[in-house]
Amino acid sequence: MADSAKLTYQDKTVELPVVVGSENEVGVDVSKLRAQTGIITLDDGYGNTGSCLSGITYIDGEKGILRYRGYPIEQLAEKSSFVEVSYLLIFGELPNADQLQEFREHLTQHQFIHESMRHHFEGFPPTAHPMAILSAMINAASCFQPQLMKFEDDASFADSVARLMSKVRTISAASYKQSIGQAIMYPRFDLRYTSNFLYMMYGRPNLDYEPDEDVVRALDQILILHADHEQNCSTSTVRMVGSSQANLWASVAAGVCALWGPLHGGANQAVIEMLTEISASGESCESFVRRVKDDPDTRLMGFGHRVYKSFDPRAKILKAACDKVLDKLGVQDPLLDIAIKLEETALKDEYFVARNLYPNVDFYSGIIMRAIGIPLNMFTVLFAIGRIPGWIANWREVHLNPKARIYRPRQIYTGETARDYVPVQQRQG
Repeated sequence: MADSAKLTYQDKTVELPVVVGSENEVGVDVSKLRAQTGIITLDDGYGNTGSCLSGITYIDGEKGILRYRGYPIEQLAEKSSFVEVSYLLIFGELPNADQLQEFREHLTQHQFIHESMRHHFEGFPPTAHPMAILSAMINAASCFQPQLMKFEDDASFADSVARLMSKVRTISAASYKQSIGQAIMYPRFDLRYTSNFLYMMYGRPNLDYEPDEDVVRALDQILILHADHEQNCSTSTVRMVGSSQANLWASVAAGVCALWGPLHGGANQAVIEMLTEISASGESCESFVRRVKDDPDTRLMGFGHRVYKSFDPRAKILKAACDKVLDKLGVQDPLLDIAIKLEETALKDEYFVARNLYPNVDFYSGIIMRAIGIPLNMFTVLFAIGRIPGWIANWREVHLNPKARIYRPRQIYTGETARDYVPVQQRQG
């Protein structure tokens, strides 16, 4: 394979280095193009632009492959836990037994938020979106530990990671409790990461609550499957903010804001909203599917994926979890009945099969969270909790890069050309 590509513009020809990744992905390095030719590339939305070299996550959208640090997502979802996967993403390797136990202990040790932060929740109106609270409170929490704003060694970084991952879960549950006017629950030392989140969500001071193991496992798998997904909008945002040498907490808070957008983290919420509309209208699933095919303004939410051109490897894993949870809980919910019928109808329709429009991870994660009682406005918060380790790993990759520079995209200016200032008295119209 050639080790360079040639670009000719007017009377100039330049050789651009070709970069080949470990999975034989090929990219043309244009980092010196402007310096050599005076021109830049234009790629609106960065759909064909590699913004970095990364060793964290590999995706092959054509073949439906997703790997974290080389490990297939199918193996991790079946055999691992969210905490173990988080360690893998952040530190690069699966932990041994002692490392995993130490990491768990750090998460448990730092799961409480500063007591005075409980009063911060009171400053938000009951209608405040949990994502707004989460972003604000991540920054607020960092103020109580200024020594972690910057770190010099691996030990202090690991401490900051444990604090951030653990407190995000506590803050998220507290934001929900505040929104419904219930007492904020303290985490328990005897429960692990995902179980503790469910306890803080649904426990009450006067009511015992023990998370169901099948529900815990399904939610743990949702977190694993959302832990990283290459250079998506929120992860790119974390890297962008981190490139300015902003601290980890500020960078992750920015990632939360990016994830909040309905085109990114709100996809599983959109699935439930679609099911709600179908239920309210009384339309049959067959009729809705026909309308999707005939009306370009009607979308079948939760089907197909921008990256995966054949199937979403995460969806197969969550479908099995979804079936198990629905069977275990025996939930009677018309929206879930519609979801199951919609899935059956679409998968039998040649229109969707021919276009590889299969259910994606958002379809099944939305159904699972609905079944276990997660409120709709908390769906994106769960996504954020799951994505935290991926954001941390990417922030660290930027921080450790000896050649790192602040991200500074270029543009092609299309505005007015040079003109003179006119005093307001002389302006027309």
